[in-house]
Amino acid sequence: MSNRAEAGVKGEQVGGMLGLSTHAKGIVITAAGVLAITPDTLLIRLISADPWTLLACRSLLMGLAMTLGLAVYHRRGTLACFRSIGRRGILLSLLLALAGLLFVMAVAHTSVANTLIIMCAAPLFAAIMSHLFLKEPVAPRTWIAVILALFGVAIIVWGSLGGGPGGVHLLGDLLALGASAALAGSFTMIRGSRAINMIPAAALSGLFAGLAALPLASPLSLAPSDVGYLLLMGLVMLPVSFALTTLGPRYLPAPEVSLLMLLETFLGPLWVWLVLREEPSPQALIGGTVIVTVLVVHSAVALRRTQAATA
Repeated sequence: MSNRAEAGVKGEQVGGMLGLSTHAKGIVITAAGVLAITPDTLLIRLISADPWTLLACRSLLMGLAMTLGLAVYHRRGTLACFRSIGRRGILLSLLLALAGLLFVMAVAHTSVANTLIIMCAAPLFAAIMSHLFLKEPVAPRTWIAVILALFGVAIIVWGSLGGGPGGVHLLGDLLALGASAALAGSFTMIRGSRAINMIPAAALSGLFAGLAALPLASPLSLAPSDVGYLLLMGLVMLPVSFALTTLGPRYLPAPEVSLLMLLETFLGPLWVWLVLREEPSPQALIGGTVIVTVLVVHSAVALRRTQAATA
């Protein structure tokens, strides 16, 4: 039985036990995956280690935890599971690794609100990449949404000009924009490879990112509290979130996935504000309002048309 078939059978069994429809199951799985990752930026802020040490440890822990989980699940078929992703899966893992690297560096150089707001535009950028690489048509409303989202990003970046010593906040915003583009590329890869179980690619992405950062890291400098946060992040939050957000979207239309992803945009900065009192700038609030409104309206219209087409 193929990896996809195994995952589908397992998913149907879970859905049946819970008495959920396929659609409801997709919502529950995806929402749980997004909620699991929302404290991530808070933990990044709480860890006192330098960004390279943080990146190396969190990525390697995540990659090892996911690899172990796959080995327990597939047992003798583990190697075949990783081989099944092919070259596309390797490219996907590199894109996810790049997105993770840029994301951590962005949080280290700008506000959490700026980072997550810019990142949430990734689904719109993915629509354009799907048009360029998968030859999928792009509706006029999507082009308009992308232009408006870029306008929102420009407002945020403008607010960061001169906002930190040596333009630090601007650098962080640009890193977040790069992470958003890499994440959009990964969405496109997943969409073009829907017949393949890409959870092994997510595991490899952690190993790749961790190994890339390791030469610049200083693991022995970690404080005891940092170790606890990293274990929680790398062994629990990230593996659970990556697995669920890779599986859940199989059962949902893309517009609904985009709406559920907005949970992190709201809750991530909220946790940081509640614990550390890090407030978003006025420009981040204005630009964020533009981007989130565009995403909600675009996804709602697309979802309505999807439902009408399948009715």
